[in-house]
Amino acid sequence: MFRRLGLALSLVAFAATGCSVQQQSVSAPSAAPVVHPLPIKGRLIDGDPAELPPAVAASLARDTPVTFSYREELTHDEYHLPMLVTALDPVTYVGAPLGDYGVTAFASLSIVAGDRILGDYTAKAHVSKSYTLYSQPTHQELEREAREAVREKIDQKLYQDSARLAQAAATHAAPAPPSQ
Repeated sequence: MFRRLGLALSLVAFAATGCSVQQQSVSAPSAAPVVHPLPIKGRLIDGDPAELPPAVAASLARDTPVTFSYREELTHDEYHLPMLVTALDPVTYVGAPLGDYGVTAFASLSIVAGDRILGDYTAKAHVSKSYTLYSQPTHQELEREAREAVREKIDQKLYQDSARLAQAAATHAAPAPPSQ
């Protein structure tokens, strides 16, 4: 009888280790990305200066015809295993996931000079983490990770498009040819 109990506990422990592997949809970067300002300066007309992508924050100026408009939206999602199933399943008590919490961040950035749109960028990032009977992530932690991920994506798009932005800003800043 004790032999069967030991075997059952070994199977429960084996099942728990197989089930407790967690995957994150966004992995943390190994090193902080190097932030450098954009080739254009702009003033923020919409958005919170404390919640901007780093490249945009480094490119703010007061007196410039170029404007930045930045917006982020967050949505939360949760998945829970049915309580009746988890209450009767022995792997629940050794740390098997009971569900997961997720946050999706959507961001949009518009760069405008006068009546001309120099750039319009959007990005989306999703972060999710499983929870167990003994530990769970906080919504604040997931929100922070999703915001950081979406801001990094916006920065990457801006850096890839920096040559075109510099040219568009220079074209806008050049005086118009005299009319005849």
